[in-house]
Amino acid sequence: MDSNKIPIPILEGHDCFACGTNNPIGLKLEFYRQGNSICSDVVLSRDHVGWQNMAHGGIISTLLDEVMSWTVIYFKKAFSVTRRMQVRYLRPVPVETVLTAKGTISSEGKSRTCGAEAVLHDMEGNVLAKADGEFVVLDGDKLTNLPEEFKRQMVALFEKYE
Repeated sequence: MDSNKIPIPILEGHDCFACGTNNPIGLKLEFYRQGNSICSDVVLSRDHVGWQNMAHGGIISTLLDEVMSWTVIYFKKAFSVTRRMQVRYLRPVPVETVLTAKGTISSEGKSRTCGAEAVLHDMEGNVLAKADGEFVVLDGDKLTNLPEEFKRQMVALFEKYE
């Protein structure tokens, strides 16, 4: 596997809980390409606990969903939304330790859909959770709720990947 980490530029000034720079309580995830995967390294804090010392399942699913979404964004060079997602929690996910979420494209669906898979593992390589999802690829002009500046930043990012 390619061990080179190619950083993906951060989009400034938006509110996404997972990757937004404006969200004061967000995860502020950063992504990088490694081979045919998109990854994000994260250390969850005590603010992300469900049971004592273990990450909340909703936070875990957020990590997996976001890395799959960025995988579709990066490799399909398009806006997308999650249509469905299935998560399998395999082991307790600790807080205050480095975790890596890793996404890959799993299938090319109909013209507007794409499948992705994600794993969350610890630094020893233990797989803690897995997910698979189906994503709908959207045209930018259909996203009337998104600010024009955000769309412009995303399109510039797509062009960088070519």
